[in-house]
Amino acid sequence: MNRLLKEWVHDTYKSKHKLPEPTVCRQCGAVYRKGSWRWEDAPVGAHEDTCAACLRIEDNVPAGYLTLEGSFLVEHREEVMHLVRNIEAKEKKEHPLKRIMAVDEKPDGLVVTVTDPHLARGIGEALHQAYKGELDFSYQEEENLLRVFWRR
Repeated sequence: MNRLLKEWVHDTYKSKHKLPEPTVCRQCGAVYRKGSWRWEDAPVGAHEDTCAACLRIEDNVPAGYLTLEGSFLVEHREEVMHLVRNIEAKEKKEHPLKRIMAVDEKPDGLVVTVTDPHLARGIGEALHQAYKGELDFSYQEEENLLRVFWRR
């Protein structure tokens, strides 16, 4: 017998139950409707809860780390960060759970923390496509965490 088993992914920030519809995030105002979070006006009488992105931000538990390093970054920091912010804005417009949490200065570069591993990957791929350099991914499945390293 050949059966496909659904892979179990542990994400403590994913809702453990189906949210009633509509539900509005009490922190950011995103609305859960038709099975996903979206940016729209909350209807009167909507249930209230907190979305996974706001919970991650509140708990300071990123789903992705994007480490940016190298002399190119030092020389073109503003341009690189403009691209990073543009990718976030584009993704967040369609997917409210994809957000940048923080941008931290490090002696050898920057660390950008995000609420969604796909956002970290998308930003890393956009940087690599635009500026080349070295790009590497490290996924910790047990933590549902993606680490992206870009250097040039």
